[in-house]
Amino acid sequence: MSTVGFISLGCPKNQIDGECLLALLDEKGFEIADPYDGVDIVIINTCGFIESAKKEAIENILDMAQLKEEGLVGKIIVTGCLAERYKDEILNEIPEVDAVVGIGANADIAEICKRVLEDETVAEFPPKDCLPLNGGRILTTPEHYAYLKIADGCNNRCTYCAIPEIRGSYRSREIEDILDEAKQLSEKGVKEIILVAQDTTLYGKDIYSSLKLPELLRRLCEIDGIHWIRMLYCYPDEFTDELIETIASQPKVLHYIDLPLQHADDNVLKRMNRRGTQAQIKQLIAKLRDRMPDIVIRTTFITGFPGETEEEFENLALFVNETEFDHLGCFSYSPEEGTPAAEFDGQLDDRTKFKRQDIIMNDQYMIVQDKHSRLIGKTFEVITESYDAYSDSYTGRTYMDAPEIDCCVKFTSDKPLAEGEFCSVKIYEIDEYDLIGEAE
Repeated sequence: MSTVGFISLGCPKNQIDGECLLALLDEKGFEIADPYDGVDIVIINTCGFIESAKKEAIENILDMAQLKEEGLVGKIIVTGCLAERYKDEILNEIPEVDAVVGIGANADIAEICKRVLEDETVAEFPPKDCLPLNGGRILTTPEHYAYLKIADGCNNRCTYCAIPEIRGSYRSREIEDILDEAKQLSEKGVKEIILVAQDTTLYGKDIYSSLKLPELLRRLCEIDGIHWIRMLYCYPDEFTDELIETIASQPKVLHYIDLPLQHADDNVLKRMNRRGTQAQIKQLIAKLRDRMPDIVIRTTFITGFPGETEEEFENLALFVNETEFDHLGCFSYSPEEGTPAAEFDGQLDDRTKFKRQDIIMNDQYMIVQDKHSRLIGKTFEVITESYDAYSDSYTGRTYMDAPEIDCCVKFTSDKPLAEGEFCSVKIYEIDEYDLIGEAE
């Protein structure tokens, strides 16, 4: 039996692709093993969205190439987003790589493994819409939560983003297929499902000719065993009143919204090819907070976009301070090859981009400190993530926090708690971005 090691990088959407690859390999009789323990094949499922992700992917490929030289790895296969963008460069510049395959070849991964084991160099790039949207998965998340992809690809064509080129056009999954997978996840013990897509709020428009996220949420809520339903990547321009009402009225749907905005100045938004204006964004946030006073809103922004003037940046900073987001990530602009923005006039120097990024993040830190101080004395339902024997304490999350990207709650408990168990925790202190509490 051949052994396969697997390294998956990047976002939860790419992680799901990796889990599907693992299931296909397992089905065909490959043994899944730790790539650092010595394997016949290592597969690196890469991300290539921004410069830092590309660097991480290349570092992992070179690490495996070194292990191959040392005889600990037999063959190297590179797949995922970096493979889609830089297939020729990978094959030409890293000769240790035995196969570079695009996402459209994911269904053929077992056959590709067999070919490289026979010393064939493989480069396979079928159409991107050959990527299966359904199929088995071997979960790589903890047992109590899982990501659930409801669509792949993107139609938005933001001028800074290469995702449509990498992943292809937007493709929604059928509602019944998503429900079947959610039921399977529930049967495996998953209590929190996290819906992901490049643009979650657009779900269904391509195959049903109307937005179907509200209906999908209502039907997911009918599945026994699922306790929390969380959504990521909810673009603002398709956020309807029906969706707001569904989130507000369905008890399993968390009052948590990931709303990637990228900027708040109308001129910059237009250059980014983002639909909507600051006024429309403010109106949406006001609606969400009016209907759900406990709503938690996460967002992301980009500083230093080509041509961003001091006035346009100040407009963004003022918006951040006035809006007081619960969670915020800010990235300095990274020019991506093949995107329109990379060719725009007015490219800013790194110093200016990073300085503006620091200003936004420093302002956000003060906002979070103020918001968290208001939580002291309140009690929240918390899902238990882990136990630390040294401090005899637990780490968990409230509805306010998505795994890996947001804050956590560190708390003590008089009784033992299992991973994935829910409990009530009273907050009595804050520690930087995290909360400190005690189970009641």
